[in-house]
Amino acid sequence: MHPAFSYLCKDMAKGFADTQAQCRDIMEDVGKGVFSPVYLLMGEEPYYPETVCAAIMEHALDDSERDFNQTVFYGNDADADKVMTAALQYPVFAARRLVVIKEAQNMKTLDSLAKYCQNPMQTTVLVLCLHGAVVDKRKELYRNIRKNGVVVESSPVRDYEMSRWIQSFYAGKGLNILPDAAALLAEFAGTDLGKIAIETDKMMKNLPEGRKDITAEDIEANVGISRQYSIFELTRELSFRNAAKALKIAAYIGNSPKFVMLLATAPLFNHFYRILRYHALMMKNPRAGQQEKAAVLGVNPYFVREYETAAAGFPPGKCLSVISLIKEYDFKGKGGGAGEAAQAELLLELVAKILN
Repeated sequence: MHPAFSYLCKDMAKGFADTQAQCRDIMEDVGKGVFSPVYLLMGEEPYYPETVCAAIMEHALDDSERDFNQTVFYGNDADADKVMTAALQYPVFAARRLVVIKEAQNMKTLDSLAKYCQNPMQTTVLVLCLHGAVVDKRKELYRNIRKNGVVVESSPVRDYEMSRWIQSFYAGKGLNILPDAAALLAEFAGTDLGKIAIETDKMMKNLPEGRKDITAEDIEANVGISRQYSIFELTRELSFRNAAKALKIAAYIGNSPKFVMLLATAPLFNHFYRILRYHALMMKNPRAGQQEKAAVLGVNPYFVREYETAAAGFPPGKCLSVISLIKEYDFKGKGGGAGEAAQAELLLELVAKILN
């Protein structure tokens, strides 16, 4: 294999599917009244920790039990002694007490809770919810919670995994989102899982009763993004080297009021990085099937044919040149040597150079 692509064929680390499955199991348990005495909810990606925290708070106590049995701290104001005092109390006319520390990464004495977590009260549910942060896994606090409770660590979903995450997320709601609709929603929300959840809830309220299939038209109508003039469509036209359409879309995107180059360079980089991944796979296994190609690319098999076409039009050397161009224009978009050129002009220049 060409050394320039060897790094592209490494196995991916533990992905979102594991976190998603773990959180689904936890939420099913708490819905049935099954709780752990301690939860450590953490990770750079905040959607899953906050979703699990909300589920625990919803199901741990009835409304009539909360006044005497629920205590919520916030990291900036929390103190380990006060938290432990609350956690060591017995429940009042209820099966359990609930003690929650939100934004626990801001708690100065967080590590001091290690002693409590070594032998936690079985009638208390203690939740440590960190926002966009993790605890030090070498310390006693983490080790004790691993032993006596539940740890959820949520890593960011990569850009190229977003379409698959969206399809999995929708499947969990009993819906089937079509691949182009998932790609369009991914373009709109980026890697913000919470944003996707909010937009999905809004859309579900507007769907006709009984509808299970979600189309790109549904995303356009309910989320407010135009498929015809989107980055998703721009990358597609570049894949097929349709110069006229690609330039027309680039002009439209560039002249939108809130456009900045980063909104284009990031997805363009990801697109051509996928094409490189495709080349690396074919060098390693020229007989790879559609499913293997889709897995390496991190896309639905529906899109594999597009990447086959794109790889023919952008061989490895040209791909690397395009990625270099994208990095150059990303720098220019941030004010690095662009002169008087407007953001829209930069995008048009970049697309024209990619096509040439």
